[in-house]
Amino acid sequence: MVREGEIRPGEVAIEMPPARDAGLIFIGRIRTPWTSRLMTPRQGRHDGPVCRLEIFEPWVRAIKGVDFYGNLEVLYWLHQSRRDLVLQSPKSNGKTRGAFSLRSPVRPNPIATSIVKLVGVEGNVILVRGLDCLDGTPLLDVKPDRCEFTPLAPPQPGDFETE
Repeated sequence: MVREGEIRPGEVAIEMPPARDAGLIFIGRIRTPWTSRLMTPRQGRHDGPVCRLEIFEPWVRAIKGVDFYGNLEVLYWLHQSRRDLVLQSPKSNGKTRGAFSLRSPVRPNPIATSIVKLVGVEGNVILVRGLDCLDGTPLLDVKPDRCEFTPLAPPQPGDFETE
């Protein structure tokens, strides 16, 4: 785990370009038992602790029907992650890899995803197992797990023709 400000041998940090606002809106806050990055698991487990996705108004009505699915995909903003490392040494062994070849939280846009097991819904809260983030992490989106859907039929002749 990269500690705050640490650069391991072989890692490369860049000067961050100016931000261009993408218009992201936090739809809620995630409540987990972990208050430090050192305590947080590297990957969530479906037998892990129950965590809470607290949905803010006006998005609470968007929860309707989420209990139809067994698994959900949760997208969240890793608000305490570094964003400037382009080469990383995840095992501190001096061997580096590019940020896009890793699942590290250190990314230009620290958006994380987890496939979680739905436990239940209580008002504006979705209860799940399988998260791996700090308590208070900003929530970006909740979607049904794509594996719960039947794949679309393969393209057919004429599907992409225009008049």
